[in-house]
Amino acid sequence: MDNFFTIIGGMGTEATETFIHILNERTPATKDQDYLNYILVNHSTVPDRTNYILDHSKPNPFVPLAEDIKQQSQLHPAFFAIPCNTAHYFYDDLQALTDVPILNMPHETIKAIKDHVPHARKVGLIATKGTLHDGIYDREIIDAGYELFIPTAEIADQTMELIYDDVKQKNTVDADLYHHILAEMVNDFHCDIVVLGCTELSVAEQRAGNHEYPVIDAQAVLADRSIEWIEKIRRQKK
Repeated sequence: MDNFFTIIGGMGTEATETFIHILNERTPATKDQDYLNYILVNHSTVPDRTNYILDHSKPNPFVPLAEDIKQQSQLHPAFFAIPCNTAHYFYDDLQALTDVPILNMPHETIKAIKDHVPHARKVGLIATKGTLHDGIYDREIIDAGYELFIPTAEIADQTMELIYDDVKQKNTVDADLYHHILAEMVNDFHCDIVVLGCTELSVAEQRAGNHEYPVIDAQAVLADRSIEWIEKIRRQKK
């Protein structure tokens, strides 16, 4: 198979399904052959990333993720996409295992803010407590020249409820809770844009996106970049 990439997914599976849907929906295609070539590794048994980041005595997700990267690298994909924000805690260590580039979802997401809200100054982040703790988005947001707003403990708890209790456990989205979180970030704390820094929040946006709050969905940005990279490779090989 030519001009393909590998998706390291399953964290969680519903979120990966949403990523695939966004990827296919946004691919400019008029026939079967126009869609992208990719291999999906739905590694659902990768240990919980947040549990490990907050407590290193928990099972380490890096071990199975490293195996996936090394195994798939033997197939020589054009690049890797990992539709899990919290897994990017291991980004540098995973990239060190392979010459195949790994798209950096947090980096690409913050780069894309200027296209969504050109005059944004204050950027809010909602994510798992693992992502909030590890600071991968913090560095990207601050380095890009934005003011970072980290959610209050109350908003962080609400976000974890939405991610774990609703999407992960029940495969449902509490639209009222999702909209309430966004309202707090935008109306109460005056964020110019809110980063959806967890792929379960991407699920929430897909199912309950009927709102007017300015958000940037990291998973959608990853899909857009994947399409752009493959289209560029296709053009170069013509």
